[in-house]
Amino acid sequence: MIKILIVEDHALIRTAITQLLTDVSGFKVIGEAATGEEGVRLAKELIPDVVLLDIQLVGIDGLEAANKMIRYNHDIKILILTIHVDEPYPSRLLEAGVAGYLTKGCAKDEMIHAIRLVHSGQNYISNSIAQQLALKSSGQVGRSELNKLSERELQIMMMIVHGKEIQGISEQLHITQKTVNTYRYRIFKKLGISNNVELTLLAARFGIIKGYSATNV
Repeated sequence: MIKILIVEDHALIRTAITQLLTDVSGFKVIGEAATGEEGVRLAKELIPDVVLLDIQLVGIDGLEAANKMIRYNHDIKILILTIHVDEPYPSRLLEAGVAGYLTKGCAKDEMIHAIRLVHSGQNYISNSIAQQLALKSSGQVGRSELNKLSERELQIMMMIVHGKEIQGISEQLHITQKTVNTYRYRIFKKLGISNNVELTLLAARFGIIKGYSATNV
């Protein structure tokens, strides 16, 4: 029996995945979490075989949650299930030690196959991610400036470019507004920019946000 923990902030998606996997022979969903912190806590308490982990979560994000889970239990198998296919997330997470990377657009059979594969000790990467990584390793895609950022800086950058205010970031991450502004300053310095508009345009250039143009500023 493969024991599965689902960490996903959208209740409807979480419920749908749980129902889907409950109907699969040999699978047992032993827990669900809506936040990164809750996911880390349940991973320690329930000791699942496989964790289905989203990236964009309330509180700590999937990258930080994955790092914490792996530090606590080196044998845990983490399968990322997300809409984010653009760098630097795939490389960062695979370097952190996750066992697989799956997109939310995958078919039911692919998800089941990926879970069984990572549980058996193998790795699984969806085709769209594998193609990106192959291009990057062959030198056809340059190293992103975003790789200069730390995990926390990347998390805060993502929140800024998706319209989150400083106060909202402070409340969600449980840090002071002064600390958020310090991280914001470091992000600007590392990326060679000076304001949120330039940050958003840079994020759009790397495909992190879609359909953005200067007229949206």
